[in-house]
Amino acid sequence: MTALTWAIRLVIFSFLVVFAVQNTDPVTLNFVLDHVWQAPLVIVLLAFFAAGAVLGLLSVVGVIYRQRREIANLRQLTAKLPAASAPDIPPAL
Repeated sequence: MTALTWAIRLVIFSFLVVFAVQNTDPVTLNFVLDHVWQAPLVIVLLAFFAAGAVLGLLSVVGVIYRQRREIANLRQLTAKLPAASAPDIPPAL
């Protein structure tokens, strides 16, 4: 199984290296206030992919913290219940 995983990783890595080598043409991005950025296409794609990943993670952070707070509150409520009426809930990992 490990050999298969490493083979898949090698194929994906090889694909990405070939993609990067073939997309080295310079591109120019024009921003507001006449700010210009010129860089290879693969760098621009990588920068926008990374920015999208960061924005996607930031959009989920609020939901995760709200769910963790709610779970902590529910655990406190179940701890206050009498032992006889508490359901058999396996401990969280």
